[in-house]
Amino acid sequence: MKGKQVKLPGPDHPISIQRNPARVVVSVAGRVVADTRNALTLREAAYPPVQYIPGEDVDFSQLERTDHVTYCPYKGDCNYYSVPAGGKKSVNAVWSYQDPFPAVVQIKGHVAFYPDQVDEIAEQLPT
Repeated sequence: MKGKQVKLPGPDHPISIQRNPARVVVSVAGRVVADTRNALTLREAAYPPVQYIPGEDVDFSQLERTDHVTYCPYKGDCNYYSVPAGGKKSVNAVWSYQDPFPAVVQIKGHVAFYPDQVDEIAEQLPT
């Protein structure tokens, strides 16, 4: 695609990324697909916060890469995975920016899950 627009986060479209102090566990069809204490919470404009989980804390043996791709002018090209155990509900349920723009470089090597396409994204705060 030629001429993709690149936008920088700013007052009209803020993006912040912070370490989440909680343990984040993602499950699909009774299986834990991701379990981390190193999630990053990305807050973008008026969208709900998104948990980005480091790749080393994701069980990629339960994921299947798909041909689906999208583009975000703030983050870059996005690739997707499905979780076969979740059936149709979990098609393209996982996404990753493998080479994100410099403004959001912290999410490189991380994946995120659509909350309505997995069974649970549980956040357990330390006691």
